[in-house]
Amino acid sequence: MARLIDGLLPINSGEIYVDNIPVKEENLHAIHQRIGFVFQNPDNQFVGTTVADDVAFGLENHQVSHEDMPFRIKQALNDVDMVPYAKKEPAYLSGGQKQRVAIAGALSLRPKVLIFDEATSMLDPEGRQKVLKLLAHLKVKKGFTILAISHDPSEAVLGDKVILLDHSHLVAYGPTNQIMGDSELLMKHRLGLPFTTQLKEQLQENGITVPKEYQSEEQMMTWLNQQLSSKK
Repeated sequence: MARLIDGLLPINSGEIYVDNIPVKEENLHAIHQRIGFVFQNPDNQFVGTTVADDVAFGLENHQVSHEDMPFRIKQALNDVDMVPYAKKEPAYLSGGQKQRVAIAGALSLRPKVLIFDEATSMLDPEGRQKVLKLLAHLKVKKGFTILAISHDPSEAVLGDKVILLDHSHLVAYGPTNQIMGDSELLMKHRLGLPFTTQLKEQLQENGITVPKEYQSEEQMMTWLNQQLSSKK
């Protein structure tokens, strides 16, 4: 999917638009200006000798002026809480920190759409949670459109909408609570149920119905705390 959006693979049927621009060969430069990518393995994305140098590399490729670079680098690193590491060598960073630097590199280009391709799959639980919180912050506070590609159902529940693919075929698309709350659909396509869906089903068996809009673990914790507080 990411390669189709980026124009790296030909579109055999249908159309893809990025910021109302059709993905066609003659529009690829404009498309690339609007998309920021973060990939699975952060180690494969580093080219600079320091964190700041790595962010600068993308800016140089996009011909950003050297006068504007320092501000963009600091702003991007600040957005991911990595300013104190600007002069550090990437080799001495944790996996989660490396991924945040990769995100800073994408942010420095000021895209309208961020695409995360299995961006948390190689991180430890702590690093994964920090990156997921950062994604939520970028969506809610910064207003980015985010497309996160993942095999992890517990990550899918964090989105507003879900596209379910099975061997490159579209099998479902819709609001998160509709898709991720359909245990029969998920099991049919060999996906494990998100923890929150399992919890909802167990609560339902005990006569407790959780509103559909509560999807993420954090939202479920909020709802459960509200229920417990109301019974005191």
